Amino acid sequence: MISNLSIPGVTEEKTANNSNGFLPYGRQWIDEDDINAVISALRSDWITQGPLIQRFEQAVSEQCGASYGVAMANGTTALHAVCVAAGIGNGDQVITTPLSFVASANCVLYCGGIPVFADVHADTLTIDVAEIEKRLTAKTKAIIAVDFSGHPCELDEIRALAEKHNLIVIEDAAHSLGAFYKGKPVGGLSDMTVMSFHPVKHITTGEGGMVLTNNSEFAERLKRFRTHGITRQREYFKEVDQGPWYYEMIDLGHNSRITDFQCALGLSQLSKLKKFVEGRREIAHCYQEGLGEFQEIQLPVELPTVRSSYHLFPIRLQLKKLKKTRREIFQDLQDCGLGVNVHYIPIPWHPFYQQLGYQKKQWPVAEAAYEELISLPIWPAMSKNDVSRVIQSVKKVVAHSKK
Repeated sequence: MISNLSIPGVTEEKTANNSNGFLPYGRQWIDEDDINAVISALRSDWITQGPLIQRFEQAVSEQCGASYGVAMANGTTALHAVCVAAGIGNGDQVITTPLSFVASANCVLYCGGIPVFADVHADTLTIDVAEIEKRLTAKTKAIIAVDFSGHPCELDEIRALAEKHNLIVIEDAAHSLGAFYKGKPVGGLSDMTVMSFHPVKHITTGEGGMVLTNNSEFAERLKRFRTHGITRQREYFKEVDQGPWYYEMIDLGHNSRITDFQCALGLSQLSKLKKFVEGRREIAHCYQEGLGEFQEIQLPVELPTVRSSYHLFPIRLQLKKLKKTRREIFQDLQDCGLGVNVHYIPIPWHPFYQQLGYQKKQWPVAEAAYEELISLPIWPAMSKNDVSRVIQSVKKVVAHSKK
């Protein structure tokens, strides 16, 4: 219950000083250990391309049960990198969800590929394998599955379908660091898995991302991509090695590198991942208990096969039972000091995608969900008073919106 909510290390004063009366839907939690780790890195001989990057990659890989980690400047460039590593090219089709941030599909366009959108499950809002299968063609090369709100997709079923059709599985796990699927941590369960370390995510490096994989060849391609397509490894040279200074550009890559001081922050944050995820889960449990009585809202579902890391807590308004619109209710919640948000505008609804020929009313489950969704604040440094305030505000707004 709300009165018993206790998140380790959180005090009412700390949260009040951070929030200033306004509760954003998500935010970072930085402490003195994090700050000191960054200062130490800044005072070292390396502030970029140094040893902390490899240490961070290894630590995240071990945490997630993957063989290799390749850190990137941000999650978007990591998605671009995996499409390059997967060999996505002109005309190749990649199936993904319409209910995600645009980066989940833009990465396909960067490579000249074609995003194909498959509808989602009504309960978890993760991509529906049956809908993926309907959209398979001879040009399909990969699947990008998005772990919506921190709830892992049905990864075994996606894997089985991919193996049947010789497809690459890319897991966009930007929401699901610290989540588990059938008892295994997310990160080492797909051909390539992308993490994000944006400030609203489970841990932060400011900006930053990482690709996790068990495939050594993918790992090498990813490392080349982030450094202009350059390699210093002799086994990849096309010409005769001219000396210890020698390197070759063998691919077309980018400068997508992360810095050592970012990785110093990441390492410090990673040591608190368990606490952060448990805090999110405890808040989610309080929301479930506190708001479960309302038939006018639908709460998130967590299937028994997964352990969500609750990057988001999206509620769905049952608008037929309410006299107000989603926009009016959204504004009422903001007027209560809640930094609510909506995740997400369907990707093919955006004007750029409309210009490419995508049309609305093709993904009924995802599109209907978008019209009803509002994300409530959830971040691990919220106090019990913060959580209680969210619950009471939602109750008040919904009660005043009933027909």
